[in-house]
Amino acid sequence: MTRCKLSVNVNKIATIRNARGGHIPDLILAATRIESYGAHGITVHPRPDERHVRYDDVRELSKTVKTELNVEGYPSDDWMELVMSVKPTQATLVPDPPGVLTSNSGWDTIENQSYLSERISELKGAGIRTSIFVDTDLKHIEGAKMCGTERVELYTEPYAVGFQSNPAKAVKPFAAAAHLAGEIGLGVNAGHDLNLENLAFFASSIENLDEVSIGHALISDALYFGLENTVQMYLSKLS
Repeated sequence: MTRCKLSVNVNKIATIRNARGGHIPDLILAATRIESYGAHGITVHPRPDERHVRYDDVRELSKTVKTELNVEGYPSDDWMELVMSVKPTQATLVPDPPGVLTSNSGWDTIENQSYLSERISELKGAGIRTSIFVDTDLKHIEGAKMCGTERVELYTEPYAVGFQSNPAKAVKPFAAAAHLAGEIGLGVNAGHDLNLENLAFFASSIENLDEVSIGHALISDALYFGLENTVQMYLSKLS
């Protein structure tokens, strides 16, 4: 049994498909297989240029995913319209406007409180669980609570970088942020650059970790170990 859920981000599978055109690999089939191998959810992050997961992919996944569907993205009008139409289990608001390569920072939940509160209110009104992508700044954890979200997702690239030289030091601010989140009634997710090397230490150091979202590393590992085996390897790190 795992105390923390594993949601697999399938963006990279869509990237491979889009590089050649057509429907190979089959994103929907891959997501179905990932669920059958024990993952607790599927994550997608559609971007305006649809360079990997497309909006139509999200619509199709919403019909087939039987675990939890987590849709990440910048809460533009188009993204909100998509999410409100498919009603995933969770919507994760990420501060990456058009043009960025990948998510590389968390929200300033104080400066953007009005905007985030408005979007979160809409999502919660549709019965969608919400999460805000944040750094470990405790003020932004408190600000997330004021926005009305149910969860925060901790941006873990700084942990992954620091893990190489000093794991205990690297995880300390994340443990503090998660502790505060728990104290004020927020659930805790985490994601970005978590992998087979650093995941177990992170998960064991965070007292109330609800979910990790992992894509790039997991799909890359699947090239070496196979998709079913890789999902099981990541689940074992969360045991």
